[in-house]
Amino acid sequence: MAKLYALIIIMGILGGAVYGAKYYYDTTQAQLARLQENNAKLEIALETSEDSINRLQENAAKMAAANQQLQSDLQKAEEYGDDLRAKLRKHDLTDLALREPGQLEGKMNGATAKLWREIEQDTGGSGDSPLPEWLQRDTTTTGNQDSDTGGTGSNTDSSEAETSQTD
Repeated sequence: MAKLYALIIIMGILGGAVYGAKYYYDTTQAQLARLQENNAKLEIALETSEDSINRLQENAAKMAAANQQLQSDLQKAEEYGDDLRAKLRKHDLTDLALREPGQLEGKMNGATAKLWREIEQDTGGSGDSPLPEWLQRDTTTTGNQDSDTGGTGSNTDSSEAETSQTD
């Protein structure tokens, strides 16, 4: 009988060891499967982050190029402004206006019309609007204090020309 009890105890110990080994195997396999899933997710996340980094680097390069172009344009604009300031210091417009008002008025009106056309082109228009009536008058006459004695219209909008109707 003692042998029977010893055999039952040994079988119980062996059964417990087998059950423990099976439990360890099952939990290890489940953990491996979970780790493989997590690894796949991490690989996808890594690819996504690498793509994002590449796009950010490309955008940074584009921004640097655009910034450099803007700096160049700004420098050109500042040089142009300096040139204009130098020209205005060189010419005494008040004296010229008193000596030859018609010549100055024609130049100023022509430059203003040109500027409005350029603004129209820059904002998407065709830039070929007709000259306003006050610029279409006879250019051989000289202006006077009234500045618009030769014309009939009072429209100073160079983007719209007033039309006169003749019956």
